[in-house]
Amino acid sequence: MKDIGININSSKDEKLINSVINFIKENVKNFNVKIYDNLRNFSIEQAKNTEMMVVLGGDGTILSTAQCISKFDVPIFGINLGHLGFLTSAEVSELNEAFGKLSNKKFYIEDRTMLECSVNLNNEVKTCYALNEVVISKKTLARILEYSIYIDENFYTNIAADGIIISTPTGATAYALSAGGPFVYPSMNSIQITPICPLSIGIRTMILPSSSNIKVNLKNNCETAYLTLDGQTAFEVSSLNHINIKEASFKCKLIRIEGYDYFKVLRKKIISRTKECEGEK
Repeated sequence: MKDIGININSSKDEKLINSVINFIKENVKNFNVKIYDNLRNFSIEQAKNTEMMVVLGGDGTILSTAQCISKFDVPIFGINLGHLGFLTSAEVSELNEAFGKLSNKKFYIEDRTMLECSVNLNNEVKTCYALNEVVISKKTLARILEYSIYIDENFYTNIAADGIIISTPTGATAYALSAGGPFVYPSMNSIQITPICPLSIGIRTMILPSSSNIKVNLKNNCETAYLTLDGQTAFEVSSLNHINIKEASFKCKLIRIEGYDYFKVLRKKIISRTKECEGEK
């Protein structure tokens, strides 16, 4: 009998989490239900026996889950217990309908581009993955940084900015959007490079084929910066560290219930989300 994994965000309401877990146990037949609160050591052996991973949390929990299990081709079904839940597939109020459609195979899998980021730290190559973006940015109160960017070994440009964001189409609606980047339909095969507060107003987002290999070098010899992946993992880097970003060899697989409407979710949760500006409680 195969497993259905449940990855929980333990910082969320415990009573609500337990309620959802009990609902899943009562409504999932012919599967073992296995609870996780840390997938860092999730193995290929566990993946082979996992039908899907249900994620209880918000977008941050989806991102951390994707970093750990996407390489194993385990599909992710997100249930929103967070603030926004743009990446999730269902709200708590939709559990009955969602699991009814899951049991009747009324769902499909969306393949989302992942980024692979490699950097040499202390004479060791560190490789990490991101679903949204890779960000290279200055430390707090540090001077503006200068970056050299190469695309497929060809020099693109030097950028003086607070930072740069290399994002997937999924990440186009996250930090990159706040930095002035465009909406990108999530199934497109592309990578975006967006500067953060550049000195030159002529520097805008560059949209590249997903097959592109991007290399970023820090030009400031005495400055250090942070390399951050999906807001989940961070490293301190300097001009001694060459940062390479490319499309990962695998996709993040998100389960979508039949009837899922990307544009409706985009309107509701990104474009028209203005309540916090009006005193949302």
